Order: sequence, then C-alpha cells, then structure tokens
Amino acid sequence: MAKVKELTLYNLESVKTILKWNKENNINFFRVSSDIVPFGSHEILDWDWWMDEDVLSLTSEIKTFQRKHGMRLTVHPGQYTIINSPNEKVVENAFRDLEYHYKFINLMGGTDMVIHVGGVYGDKTEAKKRYIENYKKLSPEIRSILILENDDKSFHVKDVLEINEEIGVPVCFDIHHHRCNPYEEESLGGLLDRVIKTWENLRLPKMHISSGKNSKTDASHHDFILREDYDSFIELLGERDADLMFEAKQKELAVLRIRDGEQ
Repeated sequence: MAKVKELTLYNLESVKTILKWNKENNINFFRVSSDIVPFGSHEILDWDWWMDEDVLSLTSEIKTFQRKHGMRLTVHPGQYTIINSPNEKVVENAFRDLEYHYKFINLMGGTDMVIHVGGVYGDKTEAKKRYIENYKKLSPEIRSILILENDDKSFHVKDVLEINEEIGVPVCFDIHHHRCNPYEEESLGGLLDRVIKTWENLRLPKMHISSGKNSKTDASHHDFILREDYDSFIELLGERDADLMFEAKQKELAVLRIRDGEQ
C-alpha cells in the first residue's frame, strides 16, 4: 500500500503539471487518466485513499486551480466498465469502478464521467433495458456526472437518445463513432439538436471528435485530427455551442496542430 500511495501522489503531481501547461497553452478541457490510483477499483486495495490527508492536499490544489481558471475536467472509464451486462459480477465490478472514478474526479472538481451503453448480448432492446435498470441503482452522486456516449459498433446516437428519454442521462455525441455506426433515418442536424437538449439546465454539451486511422470509417484513431474532419464538424455544429474533446494518439499535439492551421 505504501507503493500504491507513492504512485498516487506522483500521478496527482503530474496532473498539476499538465493542467499548468494546459493553461499556458489555452487548453481548458482535459480528460484525467483513469490510472490515478493504481488498483483503484480493485478489491485488493484496502487503503482509503480518498480520505488520506496527502491525497486531499493535492486534489484540493488541483480543484482550486481548476476553479480559478474555469477548466473542465472529465474521465472516461474503460471498455470493461459495463453496467448492462447480464453477468452480475461484471455489473458489480462496473459499479465499483464508477465509484472509484467519481471519488477522484469529484475531489478535483471534475464534472463528467463518460461511458458507453455496453454489449448487445443478442438482444439490443433488452440490453438497453438493463442499462436503464442498473443506471437507476447507481448513487445520485454518480448519476449527477454520468454521461452516455454513442459507440462505433452497437449503439448509435438514436439508441442513446432513446435511453435519455427514459432516465435523463446526458448524451455525449462522438462524430467519428457516428460515421462508423450511423443512424441514417434522421438528419444529423436534427439528431444534434436532440443531443444538445439532453444537456438543458445542466452544463455545456460535451462532444468528441477523432479521425479514422486509415479511412473515415476506421474505428482505430488517427495520430491527429484531420483538418477536413475538424472543419466539417465545426460547420455542422454551426451556432450550437459545445466543449469539443480531441481523441487522437498524439493528444495535445493534435490540438496544437489544428490551432496552428496545419493540415
């Protein structure tokens, strides 16, 4: 546990360094790593890190910096955090992982925790129902920051909008996932208007942009955001306001490249 604490404090110091660099470079939207606390959601961890004075000191510094500069911090639990699984153990692990992510991002002043619907398991309708049922079992604190994103294979934007209609979970629209897994029976502009409405009276909508590694419908992410993909999405958004997160292998370099006008 001493080594876990040492790594946790190192990771939090790294977050401070990153946010200061981001501020200097006018980047005010940042996804915090899920790996802040090693084994953070694992049953083996018996250290109450969220009550540790050294941890609280660092997270308090981060939160003060975040508030002072109006930064938006978000987290995205991994692909195995699935709350609609028919396997109770998988759901139990997912709940524990969401609790872990909530604890650290809340201490830092973060506002968004993004997940996907999960698996289809042979019946999409039943899979969506399980998501809705298990969502209702989450704590009010977790539900207050949980966001649902369309994915590139199973649940398109119309699916997540239907879930929103049942439980009110805000929708994070991913333009690249939409290209890979489109819903073509409704105009994209109309779908975006519906997505924006899911954030009404909450906060500014959060959206994702990425480019396919080898083609527009390649689910693998490119090192950078291609200029044509960025320009077309900005044109599509028009007057709609949103915080846009770049998902690219080169991370902040992808942001700087677009900002500098490179192709």
